[in-house]
Amino acid sequence: MTALNGKQRRQLRGLAHALRPSVQVGAAGITDGVIEGVNAALTAHELVKVKVGQGSDVERKAGAEALAEATGSAVAGVIGRVWILYRPDPEEPRIQLVD
Repeated sequence: MTALNGKQRRQLRGLAHALRPSVQVGAAGITDGVIEGVNAALTAHELVKVKVGQGSDVERKAGAEALAEATGSAVAGVIGRVWILYRPDPEEPRIQLVD
């Protein structure tokens, strides 16, 4: 996944505003189950929110980057305990990013 520029991250954060978190990171941190859940959500929706639970000691930005790397996605934003990840569909991207 190529890096997103500032305009693209802002666009994706705006689109994600109305979304509910589809995956939650629990006390166990970023497990195989979390990675599988995020992969499935990204395949279905391209843009997902991941919520980090109160009991989790995962560091915010490093955890978001690690999960993005594991899923082949890009971090569009880290807002509090919510991560926004984006991975376009390789055949038919639904979200058209600005340049």
